[in-house]
Amino acid sequence: MDEDHSNDGFLEIGKADRSVWLMKCPVVVAKSWKSQAASSSDSQPVAKVVLSLDPLQPDDPSSLQFTMEMAGSETGRIPKSYSLNMFKDFVPMCVFSEASQDRLAMEGKVEHKFDMKPHEENIEEYGRLCRERTNKSMIKNRQIQVIDNDRGVHMRPMPGMVGLISSNPKDKKKTTPVKQTEVKRTRRDRGELEDIMFKLFERQPNWALKQLVQETDQPAQFLKEILNELCVYNKRGTNQGTYELKPEYKKSVEDTGAE
Repeated sequence: MDEDHSNDGFLEIGKADRSVWLMKCPVVVAKSWKSQAASSSDSQPVAKVVLSLDPLQPDDPSSLQFTMEMAGSETGRIPKSYSLNMFKDFVPMCVFSEASQDRLAMEGKVEHKFDMKPHEENIEEYGRLCRERTNKSMIKNRQIQVIDNDRGVHMRPMPGMVGLISSNPKDKKKTTPVKQTEVKRTRRDRGELEDIMFKLFERQPNWALKQLVQETDQPAQFLKEILNELCVYNKRGTNQGTYELKPEYKKSVEDTGAE
């Protein structure tokens, strides 16, 4: 490491005991917040969290309800009201930050984890946004181009090329088959891939991992991470070895398909 970094090897822990919340939000919301932060020089609130509880059962955790309202008027077609599902059963985590001059700091410990989803009155508009994004992501950028010079000049082997096939029949028998290398697949955006997965499960309810790899052209390990969050793996029965959506996601897909 460079010697001129005076803070190398040190971690600021002044805020280590502070409680923080970890929230998983839709891609459209994250992009909206980033654009607002980039366009405004001042620190402006991007949303408001409302906590509701039953006064008759203040000690009951199930009576707590968290909702979020998007701030600002430049949200466009993005739904403005969201419900936050709180989880306490998760792996202990901490939040770190890296400032200028490689200064590292611990910002706090994760106390609650939330999943953010639109309210029922906004689910139709949100489903429309997801379908539009899925359709855009499935447009192929590759095009067929007609070559004007059809005499094969550009396809003629040039000097120095390795592995040229000889015209001698005896030499052809000596050629060894070339081992095919594993195809490397590029990961898509996580939210974009989730939309594609919902689209596939609208087509049929059960999919094997191999089928999904062929349909999405994504790495198998990356697909498993998504499937563990969205689906249930059938270990027995008629659909053994396949994935199907969890009940909460299956209902939203059915509602979206009914439109």
